[in-house]
Parts: sequence; structure tokens; C-alpha cells
Amino acid sequence: MAGTKYSAGLMSQSFWFIEFKKIVKLINDGKSIDEIRALCLEDNLLGISKAYRAKRIYGYIINRVRTLDSTLIKLFCDSDLSTQKLINLIAILRTDRLFFEFVYEVYREKVILGIPYMEDSDLGVFFKNKEAQSDDVATWKDTTVKHLKSNYLNYLADANLLSECAKKYSITPPIVDVVLERYLQAREETAILKAITGVR
Repeated sequence: MAGTKYSAGLMSQSFWFIEFKKIVKLINDGKSIDEIRALCLEDNLLGISKAYRAKRIYGYIINRVRTLDSTLIKLFCDSDLSTQKLINLIAILRTDRLFFEFVYEVYREKVILGIPYMEDSDLGVFFKNKEAQSDDVATWKDTTVKHLKSNYLNYLADANLLSECAKKYSITPPIVDVVLERYLQAREETAILKAITGVR
């Protein structure tokens, strides 16, 4: 992830948990990627009315799913809803460097400091810092950054790491299933574990 470029790709994406779950379960059932693609694009498994949107959304989701190995796929299928949502979030973190850095640098820091809310100003400071560090980010339009800010908050809310309260987002660090925790530690992905839990 460290070597990847910053991307604004999440601007046009959603959490897509239900769709992600359908595809992961099909892989766990032994379906091939080609079979899943046909189910999604020809049989409209994802229930998306327009063919071009179905193709685009399938592409985004399959990129996330490809980050999961067989161990994590099985763990997803054997887990409760909250852990499944965390695994979806982990897949997104694995595919997007900027979003990972936001969670690691901003969300984690809030948890460590015991600050109970995430505010718009937190995102503003984060993106200003990235604009100073990256020529790519510095060229993004204000509307692009606005969409990313909104989506970042939505992803964390959808994964139950935030809850919206009176126009503020209350920080709700997850209790990570011990099996998932050990999996991330074994893969030397403690940075992701720290990012989502706020551990130092």
C-alpha cells in the first residue's frame, strides 16, 4: 500500500456491503470469478438496473474481494454481521492508500486522545495536509474533496466505527473478533488493526 498513489476513486463508490457479501459467499461456495461475473452482469445478481452501472460496480467490488485470501473469505462467512462489515472495511482499506491514511492518522488519533467526535474540520485539516504533501491531491477540485470527505464518513458509519448524532459523528471503536485480530497480526497488518481500533 505504501507504494501506491493517492486516488480519488472512492468518490464514486459506496460501502456496498450487501453486494460484497453476495460475491464473497459465492466464492466460498466454489464459484469461479468468471461464473460470478456472469451472474452479476448477465443475471443481474446485484439488482442494478443499468448494465453500465452494474459492470462498473461489479468491477469495484471484485477488486475489494480480490484482496481477501481463502482464510479471510471463510472467516467472513463464519462471522457475525459486525465482523463481516469490518472485513468489508478492511478490503477497502487495502485498496485505497488515502482512505487508510485517513483512518490511521485521524480516526485512530481521536480514539487514542479520547476525543469522542469526528467533525468536518478534522477532514479539512487532513486533506489540507495531503494537498501540501502530494501534487496529485493538490490538483483535485473542491467538489472531489467534498465527495471524498462525505464518503469517508459514510464508510466508517456503515462499518459501525462512527454513529451520526446531531450533525456530529460519534466515535464508536469496534471490538474486533479475536480470530480476525490474530489473522491481521499473522499477516503483519497490525497497522490496519491499529487504524480501526485506535490502539497505539
